[in-house]
Amino acid sequence: MPPQSDHTPVTRSEVERNVLLVTYVLYGLGFFTFLPAVAGVIINHVKLRDCRDGVAYTHHRWLMRTFWFGVLWFAVCSVLAIAFVGLLGFAVLWVWCAYRLIRGVLAFAERRALPGPSM
Repeated sequence: MPPQSDHTPVTRSEVERNVLLVTYVLYGLGFFTFLPAVAGVIINHVKLRDCRDGVAYTHHRWLMRTFWFGVLWFAVCSVLAIAFVGLLGFAVLWVWCAYRLIRGVLAFAERRALPGPSM
């Protein structure tokens, strides 16, 4: 008789949630240094292709859009910083990114999909 295992098999949905948890942590660390957010967006791009869960898909898209629009507006604010308007833009950008991260984490904790196109 084979020995019984105390471990239950991990479902694909649980694996996708764990990957999303890691990416949310990386994005959160991105507020202090940029490199973890880059690692997070790479994970999002890789995992989006083989994502089978519609809720996880919306989270990956949400995070990717947050990153890429953040990069775009960071570049715009950098150019506008010469005229000091960009400094206000940096503050607005920081608040927008924080809002998107917090909203995503709350939806993740409640296992809800985020707005946007689904699978």
